[in-house]
Amino acid sequence: MNSASSALSFVLMIFAGWVNRQQLIVFDYLKAENRMLRQRLRGRRLGFTDAERALLARKAFGVPRKVLLDLGTIVTPDTLLRWHRQLIARKFDFSHRRKPGRPPTMRLITELIVRMALENPRWGYTRIQGALMNVGHTVCRATIGNVLKREGLDPAPERGKRTPWAVFLKAHWRSLAAADFFTAEVWSAKGLITYYVFFVIDLAKRMVHVAGMTARPNEAWMMQVGRQLTDTIDGALNAKSHLILDRDTKYSKPFRRLIAQSGTAVIRVPPRSPNLNAYAERFVRSIKEECLNRMIFIGQASLRRAIGEFMAH
Repeated sequence: MNSASSALSFVLMIFAGWVNRQQLIVFDYLKAENRMLRQRLRGRRLGFTDAERALLARKAFGVPRKVLLDLGTIVTPDTLLRWHRQLIARKFDFSHRRKPGRPPTMRLITELIVRMALENPRWGYTRIQGALMNVGHTVCRATIGNVLKREGLDPAPERGKRTPWAVFLKAHWRSLAAADFFTAEVWSAKGLITYYVFFVIDLAKRMVHVAGMTARPNEAWMMQVGRQLTDTIDGALNAKSHLILDRDTKYSKPFRRLIAQSGTAVIRVPPRSPNLNAYAERFVRSIKEECLNRMIFIGQASLRRAIGEFMAH
């Protein structure tokens, strides 16, 4: 019995050695084949599908890192491990089961909150909450506060101490005008000359009135333009309560005083704030992009004619 068992063990040992040798031969062949494939694919990136990544990650899970390095696989061990971690994370990903959270505040209620806060600057959260209940909407104070914060509105009483530009413009829209300059280069006998064009825009009607153009916008010229604008018969500032100006030094104190004495208050926007005179700035961009930058002007008459045709258009 012992001799039979020893013979069987010897046969199994020989068979195991033969199998191990065959595996080493296959292993060496795969290493050589992978090495040649990697040389052929050097500098190129292979694309794998999700199913292929999952298959390689599962197959590589039980293989030691050193063996993977010796094998010279197309995919690096770090990539295989990363794919395996992604498979594990995907297994515990239950995002598809999640239900939507708390619905956002209805647009109608949001608009009502903002409107009440703007039209009643001294109303606090509780007052706005009561006014909403009067029209059939039940909203908590925290929601009202979040809406006002999101819209950039201060809580009362801070909201009542300052007048935002939006509120000011809405209250004076039909009596507001804005003024600005734009420049144009004109060829003359003396070479290239820069002409300054001064205009006034009616914000409510979007009508633009070109007050004048000159190569030297000095104080005397500005005063003459100011007298034309404030003329009681056909002045562009008739029935205008406010004129918006930037901080250009051409708007001198005598010029601003002349405008104010005619009954039109002068509003000077803060420095470096073109958005506060956006309509005038937008007209400058329009006339430059659509007209002035597409033409070469020879003499002041050609510039005046081009501006006139653009205004008529």
